[in-house]
Amino acid sequence: MTSILKVDNLQDASGTGTPYIKGAMLQTQFTQYTGTTSVSTSSVTNHTIDVLSVNITPKSTNSIIKLDAHIFHEWGNAGAVYNCAWFFYRDSTKLAHAQAGNRLSGISTSALSFEATDAGSTAETTYYSYFDSPNTTNQITYKVGVINNYTTSVFINRTVSDTNGNEMERGLSFISATEIGG
Repeated sequence: MTSILKVDNLQDASGTGTPYIKGAMLQTQFTQYTGTTSVSTSSVTNHTIDVLSVNITPKSTNSIIKLDAHIFHEWGNAGAVYNCAWFFYRDSTKLAHAQAGNRLSGISTSALSFEATDAGSTAETTYYSYFDSPNTTNQITYKVGVINNYTTSVFINRTVSDTNGNEMERGLSFISATEIGG
C-alpha cells in the first residue's frame, strides 16, 4: 500500500508560510575548475578570480548561503603568500572581515607549503568558508576574490614555471554555494 500526502499550502510553525524546513539544505551549485590560468594583481587592490564563480538563485529570502572555496595556486612573488587575503564577492559586494585601517581584509590566507622559494614546485592552497544572508530570490553570482601586498601574478591550478616533471604539481580548485533554509 502506498501513502500519498497532498496539500495546497505549507506553513512553518511560526506561520510565515515558508515551505522550507529551517536548517535544511535546499540546493548546492558549484564550479570545479580543472584548467590552468594566471591572474595579474596590483598591490593592495581587490581582484576577482573569474574562473572561480558560481550562480545560485535562492528559493527564499530567509535562506543562508554557505560558500566554500579551495584554491590550488602559487604566487609569482614568494612574499605574496605571507601578505594576502582571500575572500568572496556577492555580485560586486566584497564578503570579508570589515576593513580595519590599512590591513588586508579577507577571510583566509594562503597556506605556505615550503619555506624556500621554488617557482617550479611547492604550490600553495587555501580553503575557506563564509555564511551569507543575501535576502533575495534573484540570481546571485559569487566569485573568489584576493588581495595582496605586491604587483605580481597568482597562478591557478599550477606552479609558476609549470615544468613537466614528476616532482612538480598541478591541482584543481572549486567554489560552491549551498542554500540552507532560514
